[in-house]
Amino acid sequence: MNELIKKLEEQQNLKSDEMKWLLENNTPELRQEISLRARAVAEQTYGKDVYTRGLIEFTNYCKNDCYYCGIRKSNAQAHRYRLSQTEIMACCKTGHELGFRTFVLQGGEDPAFKDDQMVEIVRGIRKEYPDCAITLSIGEKSRESYQAFFEAGANRYLLRHETATEEHYRKLHPRALSLRNRKRCLKDLKEIGYQVGTGFMVGSPHQTVENIIADLCFIKELNPEMIGIGPFIPHQQTPYQDARPGTLEETLLIISILRLMLPKALIPATTALGTIDPEGRELGILAGANVVMPNLSPVEVRKDYALYDNKICTGDEAAECRVCLSRRMESIGYEIVNNRGDHPNKKS
Repeated sequence: MNELIKKLEEQQNLKSDEMKWLLENNTPELRQEISLRARAVAEQTYGKDVYTRGLIEFTNYCKNDCYYCGIRKSNAQAHRYRLSQTEIMACCKTGHELGFRTFVLQGGEDPAFKDDQMVEIVRGIRKEYPDCAITLSIGEKSRESYQAFFEAGANRYLLRHETATEEHYRKLHPRALSLRNRKRCLKDLKEIGYQVGTGFMVGSPHQTVENIIADLCFIKELNPEMIGIGPFIPHQQTPYQDARPGTLEETLLIISILRLMLPKALIPATTALGTIDPEGRELGILAGANVVMPNLSPVEVRKDYALYDNKICTGDEAAECRVCLSRRMESIGYEIVNNRGDHPNKKS
């Protein structure tokens, strides 16, 4: 066990059979050892700093029908909303006053938000808050769209690949979507110059160990600046409402593996991790993560951005989220810092 962990740390990769052994022998002893190494590696670059991303969930309309997602277009019970540009700017103002220097605009693939409107929103944030990073997480677009957003001032983009295996992809998505196009999007984003984030759900329906190994290989090859790893949590209005959720233990192990594979990556301890365990985000940081994402969305719409059931922090004001997370991080010896938290190899 120790030899494999040492090899992973030194070579930043393993052979498939070695990775399979790690994933299939997920004991408390293994997690303790690999998390210690992952923490040490993270601290070499980032110290005890934890970076914040102010999350603004600006629309829960989506034209897609992904089988696992609570805001899929077929969910007739979803209470839909869209924030106006004025409301988005108000979220940014609140966030900036609280010390946030990165805003993440996240939404479903909403046809109502045309490219020119997104460009206007990004330009508005860039003009008002030139010291802040602007991250978009709005799904699959054309290269031309990505280029326009980049030129308007967006400098980061989050797009989870969800699975690198075609057969598994088909079990999670309708025929209208393709893994080939998703990979094309990620390639375009990298070439344009974005700081790119990708990732996948741990324990998603029909996921195998081989699927996870393929995901890790894909991420290693892509070499993203950010990696979003969180447990799958079912939503009651989806075809996978009765599927087993991903586990805390498997998610923590994969966070640690990814930290050793990509030592300088920005890795969030996700809200989903905090949803499946009261101390999930703290445990994520202790496994090698170094980012948290408090919610800046208006409280009245928080509960409606329900990708999965029982999401935490839907009733908290932004300031409450910020103070709560600061205390949580301090309780494990870490500190939330008020800066953009750029990847050390790519500042923009």
